[in-house]
Amino acid sequence: MRVVTARPSSSTVCLGRVLKIAPFALLMLAANPAQAQREDQGLQLGCANDYFRLCAGVDPNSTDAERCMERNRPRLSPECKNAIGDYDRRTGGRSQK
Repeated sequence: MRVVTARPSSSTVCLGRVLKIAPFALLMLAANPAQAQREDQGLQLGCANDYFRLCAGVDPNSTDAERCMERNRPRLSPECKNAIGDYDRRTGGRSQK
């Protein structure tokens, strides 16, 4: 009997890597449900690059990370701004404008 195992596609492997990094890209804007924002995959995937570019030296689980992202909000990428907008639509506008 021959056992066949499927290898994950390169896009699955890449997504897996992004998802491993994403928890460290927990950002977002000093809002009331900061923990919910940190756990939101859309924000993680949309804003990970911005977090590393703008706030790399900041502990992602701290309020300093939220302040850093808020302070740099004008410099956020269009992808991150879109992720914030999507998050606000899904949650009723919980991030700071």
